[in-house]
Amino acid sequence: MIKVCLIPGDGVGNEVIPAAAEVLAALGLRIEFTEAHAGFEYFKQSGDAIPDATLAAVEDCGVALFGATSSPSTKVQGYRSPILALRKAFDLYANLRPVQSLPGKFSRPNLDLLIVRENTEGLYAGRERLDGDTAIAERVITRQGSTRIAKMAFEQARKRNQHSVTVVHKANVLKVTDGLFRECALEVAKDYPEITMKEMLVDAMAMRLVRDPENFDVLVTTNLFGDILSDEASALIGGLGVAPSANIGEKVAVFEPVHGSAPDIAGQGVANPIGAILSAALLLDHIGQGAQADRVRQAVNETVKQSVLTKDLGGTATTRDVTRCIVSNL
Repeated sequence: MIKVCLIPGDGVGNEVIPAAAEVLAALGLRIEFTEAHAGFEYFKQSGDAIPDATLAAVEDCGVALFGATSSPSTKVQGYRSPILALRKAFDLYANLRPVQSLPGKFSRPNLDLLIVRENTEGLYAGRERLDGDTAIAERVITRQGSTRIAKMAFEQARKRNQHSVTVVHKANVLKVTDGLFRECALEVAKDYPEITMKEMLVDAMAMRLVRDPENFDVLVTTNLFGDILSDEASALIGGLGVAPSANIGEKVAVFEPVHGSAPDIAGQGVANPIGAILSAALLLDHIGQGAQADRVRQAVNETVKQSVLTKDLGGTATTRDVTRCIVSNL
Protein backbone atom coordinates (compact mmCIF):
# COMPACT_ATOMS: atom_id res chain seq x y z
CA MET A 1 0.00 0.00 0.00
CA ILE A 2 1.30 3.46 -0.98
CA LYS A 3 0.37 6.17 1.52
CA VAL A 4 0.19 9.76 0.27
CA CYS A 5 -0.63 12.81 2.39
CA LEU A 6 -2.61 15.51 0.55
CA ILE A 7 -2.25 19.11 1.77
CA PRO A 8 -4.32 21.36 -0.53
CA GLY A 9 -3.62 24.55 1.45
CA ASP A 10 -5.09 27.82 0.17
CA GLY A 11 -6.63 29.13 -3.04
CA VAL A 12 -6.13 27.03 -6.16
CA GLY A 13 -4.34 24.41 -4.09
CA ASN A 14 -7.84 23.16 -3.28
CA GLU A 15 -8.43 22.59 -7.00
CA VAL A 16 -5.13 21.27 -8.32
CA ILE A 17 -4.27 18.82 -5.52
CA PRO A 18 -7.57 16.90 -5.91
CA ALA A 19 -6.83 16.83 -9.65
CA ALA A 20 -3.39 15.32 -9.05
CA ALA A 21 -4.90 12.79 -6.61
CA GLU A 22 -7.47 11.80 -9.24
CA VAL A 23 -4.69 11.10 -11.74
CA LEU A 24 -2.77 9.03 -9.19
CA ALA A 25 -5.90 7.06 -8.33
CA ALA A 26 -6.51 6.32 -12.02
CA LEU A 27 -3.18 4.48 -12.33
CA GLY A 28 -4.55 1.40 -10.61
CA LEU A 29 -1.96 1.39 -7.84
CA ARG A 30 -2.97 0.67 -4.26
CA ILE A 31 -2.83 4.21 -2.88
CA GLU A 32 -4.24 5.38 0.44
CA PHE A 33 -4.77 9.14 0.64
CA THR A 34 -4.75 11.11 3.88
CA GLU A 35 -5.84 14.76 3.75
CA ALA A 36 -4.27 17.25 6.16
CA HIS A 37 -4.72 20.95 6.95
CA ALA A 38 -2.30 23.84 6.42
CA GLY A 39 -2.37 27.40 5.15
CA PHE A 40 -3.30 30.97 5.98
CA GLU A 41 -7.04 30.32 5.89
CA TYR A 42 -6.60 27.47 8.36
CA PHE A 43 -4.44 29.76 10.49
CA LYS A 44 -7.24 32.34 10.64
CA GLN A 45 -9.65 29.62 11.76
CA SER A 46 -7.43 27.76 14.22
CA GLY A 47 -4.46 30.00 15.06
CA ASP A 48 -2.00 27.46 13.61
CA ALA A 49 -0.89 27.48 9.96
CA ILE A 50 0.38 23.89 10.11
CA PRO A 51 -0.75 21.84 13.11
CA ASP A 52 1.21 19.00 14.66
CA ALA A 53 -1.39 16.58 13.26
CA THR A 54 -0.38 17.57 9.73
CA LEU A 55 3.31 17.07 10.46
CA ALA A 56 2.50 13.67 11.97
CA ALA A 57 0.47 12.70 8.89
CA VAL A 58 3.33 13.65 6.56
CA GLU A 59 5.81 11.69 8.65
CA ASP A 60 3.51 8.66 8.70
CA CYS A 61 3.04 8.67 4.91
CA GLY A 62 6.61 9.60 4.04
CA VAL A 63 5.45 11.50 0.94
CA ALA A 64 3.05 14.41 0.52
CA LEU A 65 1.46 16.48 -2.23
CA PHE A 66 1.30 20.13 -1.19
CA GLY A 67 -0.82 22.75 -2.98
CA ALA A 68 -0.16 26.39 -2.14
CA THR A 69 -0.52 28.85 0.71
CA SER A 70 -1.39 32.53 0.83
CA SER A 71 1.43 33.80 3.03
CA PRO A 72 0.98 37.41 4.21
CA SER A 73 3.53 39.96 3.01
CA THR A 74 3.91 41.49 6.48
CA LYS A 75 4.63 39.79 9.79
CA VAL A 76 1.55 38.23 11.41
CA GLN A 77 1.98 37.17 15.04
CA GLY A 78 1.93 33.39 15.36
CA TYR A 79 1.95 32.64 11.63
CA ARG A 80 4.61 30.43 10.10
CA SER A 81 4.90 29.46 6.46
CA PRO A 82 3.67 25.85 6.14
CA ILE A 83 6.09 24.90 3.37
CA LEU A 84 9.05 26.41 5.23
CA ALA A 85 7.87 24.62 8.38
CA LEU A 86 7.78 21.31 6.48
CA ARG A 87 11.25 21.90 5.06
CA LYS A 88 12.59 22.62 8.54
CA ALA A 89 10.74 19.84 10.37
CA PHE A 90 11.92 17.12 7.98
CA ASP A 91 15.19 18.69 6.80
CA LEU A 92 14.00 18.74 3.18
CA TYR A 93 17.35 20.02 2.02
CA ALA A 94 17.05 19.52 -1.74
CA ASN A 95 14.56 21.27 -4.00
CA LEU A 96 14.42 19.65 -7.44
CA ARG A 97 12.83 21.64 -10.24
CA PRO A 98 12.86 19.93 -13.65
CA VAL A 99 12.38 22.05 -16.76
CA GLN A 100 11.20 19.81 -19.60
CA SER A 101 9.65 20.91 -22.87
CA LEU A 102 5.95 20.35 -23.47
CA PRO A 103 4.59 19.75 -27.00
CA GLY A 104 2.81 23.09 -27.26
CA LYS A 105 3.59 26.32 -29.09
CA PHE A 106 3.92 28.04 -25.70
CA SER A 107 6.95 25.87 -24.82
CA ARG A 108 10.51 26.12 -26.04
CA PRO A 109 11.58 22.76 -27.57
CA ASN A 110 14.48 20.46 -26.70
CA LEU A 111 14.74 21.34 -23.01
CA ASP A 112 15.53 18.76 -20.37
CA LEU A 113 17.34 20.45 -17.53
CA LEU A 114 17.11 20.16 -13.76
CA ILE A 115 17.68 22.93 -11.23
CA VAL A 116 18.87 21.58 -7.87
CA ARG A 117 18.33 24.22 -5.22
CA GLU A 118 19.63 24.14 -1.66
CA ASN A 119 16.45 24.33 0.40
CA THR A 120 17.29 25.08 4.04
CA GLU A 121 20.01 27.75 4.18
CA GLY A 122 20.99 30.98 2.46
CA LEU A 123 18.85 34.09 2.86
CA TYR A 124 15.81 31.91 3.59
CA ALA A 125 17.32 30.66 6.85
CA GLY A 126 15.05 33.15 8.65
CA ARG A 127 17.79 34.98 10.52
CA GLU A 128 16.64 38.58 10.23
CA ARG A 129 16.76 41.41 12.72
CA LEU A 130 16.34 45.14 13.08
CA ASP A 131 19.18 47.28 14.36
CA GLY A 132 17.63 50.72 14.72
CA ASP A 133 16.75 51.84 11.21
CA THR A 134 18.79 49.07 9.62
CA ALA A 135 17.30 45.71 8.66
CA ILE A 136 19.78 42.83 8.53
CA ALA A 137 19.39 39.35 7.04
CA GLU A 138 22.11 36.76 7.56
CA ARG A 139 23.04 34.57 4.58
CA VAL A 140 23.83 31.19 6.09
CA ILE A 141 26.01 28.80 4.07
CA THR A 142 27.48 25.70 5.72
CA ARG A 143 30.00 23.14 4.54
CA GLN A 144 27.57 20.30 5.32
CA GLY A 145 24.68 21.92 3.48
CA SER A 146 26.80 22.82 0.45
CA THR A 147 28.38 19.38 0.22
CA ARG A 148 25.15 17.43 0.40
CA ILE A 149 23.34 19.57 -2.17
CA ALA A 150 26.30 19.23 -4.54
CA LYS A 151 26.18 15.45 -4.07
CA MET A 152 22.46 15.49 -4.83
CA ALA A 153 23.12 17.39 -8.07
CA PHE A 154 25.82 15.01 -9.26
CA GLU A 155 23.74 11.96 -8.29
CA GLN A 156 20.79 13.37 -10.23
CA ALA A 157 23.00 13.95 -13.27
CA ARG A 158 24.21 10.35 -13.05
CA LYS A 159 20.66 9.05 -12.63
CA ARG A 160 19.42 11.08 -15.61
CA ASN A 161 22.39 10.06 -17.77
CA GLN A 162 23.33 13.70 -18.20
CA HIS A 163 26.87 14.83 -18.74
CA SER A 164 27.34 18.10 -16.88
CA VAL A 165 26.59 19.89 -13.63
CA THR A 166 26.82 23.69 -13.62
CA VAL A 167 27.54 25.22 -10.22
CA VAL A 168 25.88 28.64 -10.07
CA HIS A 169 27.22 31.17 -7.57
CA LYS A 170 28.41 34.73 -7.02
CA ALA A 171 31.74 33.96 -5.41
CA ASN A 172 33.41 36.92 -7.11
CA VAL A 173 31.43 39.20 -4.75
CA LEU A 174 30.24 36.91 -1.95
CA LYS A 175 33.71 35.54 -1.45
CA VAL A 176 33.14 33.90 1.95
CA THR A 177 29.62 32.43 1.61
CA ASP A 178 29.55 31.55 -2.07
CA GLY A 179 33.26 30.89 -1.86
CA LEU A 180 32.50 28.06 0.57
CA PHE A 181 29.63 26.80 -1.59
CA ARG A 182 31.89 26.72 -4.67
CA GLU A 183 34.74 25.06 -2.77
CA CYS A 184 32.44 22.25 -1.57
CA ALA A 185 31.05 21.67 -5.06
CA LEU A 186 34.55 21.44 -6.54
CA GLU A 187 35.47 18.85 -3.92
CA VAL A 188 32.35 16.75 -4.59
CA ALA A 189 32.96 16.88 -8.35
CA LYS A 190 36.16 14.85 -7.88
CA ASP A 191 34.02 11.80 -7.03
CA TYR A 192 32.19 11.99 -10.37
CA PRO A 193 34.91 11.98 -13.04
CA GLU A 194 32.45 11.00 -15.78
CA ILE A 195 30.45 14.21 -15.23
CA THR A 196 31.80 17.57 -16.36
CA MET A 197 31.61 20.30 -13.73
CA LYS A 198 31.05 23.80 -15.03
CA GLU A 199 30.57 26.99 -13.04
CA MET A 200 28.82 30.23 -13.82
CA LEU A 201 28.02 33.49 -12.07
CA VAL A 202 24.32 33.78 -11.30
CA ASP A 203 23.72 36.92 -13.37
CA ALA A 204 25.34 35.29 -16.41
CA MET A 205 23.26 32.17 -15.77
CA ALA A 206 20.07 34.23 -15.79
CA MET A 207 21.02 35.49 -19.23
CA ARG A 208 22.01 32.05 -20.54
CA LEU A 209 18.68 30.56 -19.45
CA VAL A 210 17.02 32.97 -21.84
CA ARG A 211 19.59 32.70 -24.61
CA ASP A 212 20.61 29.03 -24.77
CA PRO A 213 19.06 26.85 -22.04
CA GLU A 214 19.44 23.81 -24.32
CA ASN A 215 23.15 23.76 -23.46
CA PHE A 216 22.62 22.88 -19.78
CA ASP A 217 21.86 19.60 -18.01
CA VAL A 218 21.85 20.03 -14.20
CA LEU A 219 22.29 23.32 -12.34
CA VAL A 220 23.03 23.47 -8.62
CA THR A 221 22.88 26.64 -6.58
CA THR A 222 21.96 28.25 -3.29
CA ASN A 223 18.46 28.86 -1.98
CA LEU A 224 17.54 32.34 -3.22
CA PHE A 225 19.38 32.01 -6.52
CA GLY A 226 17.67 28.69 -7.15
CA ASP A 227 14.25 30.13 -6.37
CA ILE A 228 14.68 32.96 -8.85
CA LEU A 229 16.34 30.95 -11.63
CA SER A 230 13.78 28.15 -11.50
CA ASP A 231 10.88 30.57 -11.77
CA GLU A 232 12.63 32.20 -14.71
CA ALA A 233 13.19 28.81 -16.32
CA SER A 234 9.50 27.88 -15.95
CA ALA A 235 8.66 30.66 -18.41
CA LEU A 236 10.52 28.69 -21.07
CA ILE A 237 7.97 25.84 -20.91
CA GLY A 238 4.71 27.69 -20.28
CA GLY A 239 5.00 29.35 -16.89
CA LEU A 240 4.43 28.49 -13.25
CA GLY A 241 1.20 26.63 -14.02
CA VAL A 242 3.11 23.72 -15.55
CA ALA A 243 6.17 23.71 -13.26
CA PRO A 244 6.57 20.86 -10.74
CA SER A 245 8.98 20.56 -7.85
CA ALA A 246 10.17 18.16 -5.16
CA ASN A 247 11.43 18.84 -1.64
CA ILE A 248 13.64 15.90 -0.71
CA GLY A 249 14.97 14.85 2.70
CA GLU A 250 16.50 11.67 4.04
CA LYS A 251 13.17 10.15 5.18
CA VAL A 252 10.38 12.43 3.91
CA ALA A 253 9.63 14.12 0.59
CA VAL A 254 7.05 16.79 -0.24
CA PHE A 255 6.00 17.50 -3.83
CA GLU A 256 4.38 20.76 -4.94
CA PRO A 257 3.57 22.82 -8.01
CA VAL A 258 5.74 25.90 -8.14
CA HIS A 259 2.82 28.33 -8.46
CA GLY A 260 1.17 30.13 -5.55
CA SER A 261 -2.42 30.20 -4.30
CA ALA A 262 -3.56 32.57 -7.12
CA PRO A 263 -6.40 34.26 -5.20
CA ASP A 264 -7.44 36.16 -8.34
CA ILE A 265 -8.66 32.94 -9.99
CA ALA A 266 -9.27 30.67 -6.98
CA GLY A 267 -12.67 29.02 -6.97
CA GLN A 268 -13.34 29.68 -10.65
CA GLY A 269 -12.33 26.21 -11.84
CA VAL A 270 -9.77 27.53 -14.31
CA ALA A 271 -6.49 26.84 -12.50
CA ASN A 272 -3.92 24.83 -14.45
CA PRO A 273 -3.51 21.40 -12.80
CA ILE A 274 -0.49 20.33 -14.88
CA GLY A 275 2.12 21.56 -12.39
CA ALA A 276 0.47 19.58 -9.59
CA ILE A 277 0.03 16.50 -11.79
CA LEU A 278 3.67 16.58 -12.89
CA SER A 279 4.60 16.96 -9.21
CA ALA A 280 2.67 13.74 -8.61
CA ALA A 281 4.82 12.16 -11.34
CA LEU A 282 7.92 13.22 -9.39
CA LEU A 283 6.40 11.57 -6.32
CA LEU A 284 6.02 8.35 -8.30
CA ASP A 285 9.66 8.56 -9.40
CA HIS A 286 10.69 9.00 -5.78
CA ILE A 287 8.87 5.87 -4.55
CA GLY A 288 10.25 3.66 -7.30
CA GLN A 289 7.29 3.84 -9.67
CA GLY A 290 9.19 5.33 -12.59
CA ALA A 291 7.14 3.55 -15.26
CA GLN A 292 3.93 4.95 -13.80
CA ALA A 293 5.52 8.40 -13.62
CA ASP A 294 6.32 8.16 -17.33
CA ARG A 295 2.68 7.20 -18.00
CA VAL A 296 1.55 10.39 -16.27
CA ARG A 297 4.01 12.56 -18.19
CA GLN A 298 2.99 10.97 -21.49
CA ALA A 299 -0.71 11.55 -20.68
CA VAL A 300 0.07 15.21 -19.97
CA ASN A 301 1.93 15.50 -23.27
CA GLU A 302 -0.98 13.93 -25.18
CA THR A 303 -3.39 16.37 -23.53
CA VAL A 304 -1.23 19.31 -24.59
CA LYS A 305 -1.04 17.94 -28.14
CA GLN A 306 -4.85 17.79 -28.15
CA SER A 307 -4.90 21.49 -27.16
CA VAL A 308 -6.93 20.85 -24.01
CA LEU A 309 -5.38 23.83 -22.24
CA THR A 310 -6.31 26.28 -19.53
CA LYS A 311 -6.38 30.02 -20.10
CA ASP A 312 -2.78 30.63 -18.99
CA LEU A 313 -1.62 28.46 -21.93
CA GLY A 314 -3.94 30.11 -24.44
CA GLY A 315 -6.83 27.64 -24.15
CA THR A 316 -10.38 27.67 -22.81
CA ALA A 317 -10.44 24.41 -20.83
CA THR A 318 -11.32 24.24 -17.15
CA THR A 319 -9.29 22.50 -14.46
CA ARG A 320 -11.79 19.64 -14.69
CA ASP A 321 -11.49 19.41 -18.49
CA VAL A 322 -7.72 19.10 -18.34
CA THR A 323 -7.83 16.54 -15.53
CA ARG A 324 -10.39 14.38 -17.32
CA CYS A 325 -8.37 14.48 -20.52
CA ILE A 326 -5.18 13.45 -18.74
CA VAL A 327 -6.99 10.57 -17.01
CA SER A 328 -8.44 9.49 -20.34
CA ASN A 329 -5.01 9.60 -21.95
CA LEU A 330 -3.59 7.28 -19.31
